[in-house]
Amino acid sequence: MLENYLPVLFQTLIACGFAGVTLLVSVLIGRSARRNRVKDSPYECGMLPLQEGQPRFSVKFYIVAMLFVLFDIEVVFLYPWAVVYKDFLAAYGAGIFFAAFSFVSILGVAFAYAWKKGVLDWKN
Repeated sequence: MLENYLPVLFQTLIACGFAGVTLLVSVLIGRSARRNRVKDSPYECGMLPLQEGQPRFSVKFYIVAMLFVLFDIEVVFLYPWAVVYKDFLAAYGAGIFFAAFSFVSILGVAFAYAWKKGVLDWKN
């Protein structure tokens, strides 16, 4: 049984070896380059870096992004359910409908809670 995992072991060793050799060569070549103040300064589209690199985002941006991911995952779970719905309904009855209905209901309550809290209001 161990022989079945031998190709995976070889691939892992080759990948780790390649990564190590690449890093080692990068360090060795990087040491030989001439360094000065101009080369070590950050370069952004020809502009001098005079201020902070990234602007601060509001926390609301991240909350809305998390809500989008949450409701996007809902679609990922409901699509396979919709594909097998007819066959499953014929074989096992209406249990599949109530399972999906409870799933969507929980997400609906979460959406109503987020809406009530004003998470989706961009003006605040």
